[in-house]
Amino acid sequence: MTDATAIPTAAMLAIGDELLSGRTKDRNIGHLADQMTLAGIELKEVRIVADDQDAIVEAVDALSGRYTYVFTSGGIGGTHDDITADAVSAAFGRPCIYNDEAMAILTAHYQRRGVEFTSSRQRMARMPEGAALIENPVSAAPGFIIGNVHVMAGVPQVFEAMLANVLPTLKGAAPVISEAIDCPYGEGDYGALLADIQKAHPQTSIGSYPRFGADGFHSQIVVRARDRSLVEAAASAVREMIVTLERKRG
Repeated sequence: MTDATAIPTAAMLAIGDELLSGRTKDRNIGHLADQMTLAGIELKEVRIVADDQDAIVEAVDALSGRYTYVFTSGGIGGTHDDITADAVSAAFGRPCIYNDEAMAILTAHYQRRGVEFTSSRQRMARMPEGAALIENPVSAAPGFIIGNVHVMAGVPQVFEAMLANVLPTLKGAAPVISEAIDCPYGEGDYGALLADIQKAHPQTSIGSYPRFGADGFHSQIVVRARDRSLVEAAASAVREMIVTLERKRG
């Protein structure tokens, strides 16, 4: 199994008052989690903060120092409350500038559309000095990378397109393999037994997810690891546990 210390880690910072008020239902967290799992990167933490510069700076400082990669969503548009570029610039101690490459991309984009490139639209070219661009094939306005922080749009379609361009640049580990086992019993029946299985298979992660249906409580037990043989061994032990419980109830 891959040494846990070598496994890249990630965090997400979702930014926006609309997320905290419930007006907007976030879709980006789940998408990022799926893509990180496929890339062999462990998503370890997600934070949601308001459109408040101090809160964004504090979160960026904390997350960028703790994890291999940080991904933000939201707050890079052209309105007055889109302050992510300013906040991330402040977190890295860089001036927030109009990036020449981003300005050229947006100028050409609005010229093709025959739309005026207003000062509000120009704000979408602002980012920390020295940042690299993240291409936006959907609506042109780029995201940016500074240090280990990847700053992307909040609109799900745009976020997903930007992330697709970022993924090939990231270094991952072996992807996580999982196996789900349906169990007809509740956690109260097997909790201690499952804890013993986890102790016997420390290189796996075993999760228990209770469910309630018309026939009462049942569960799904999921075994995860980065080595298929480890998953299979622990899953076999879980199945044996279920057989043992069935015999006792027999």
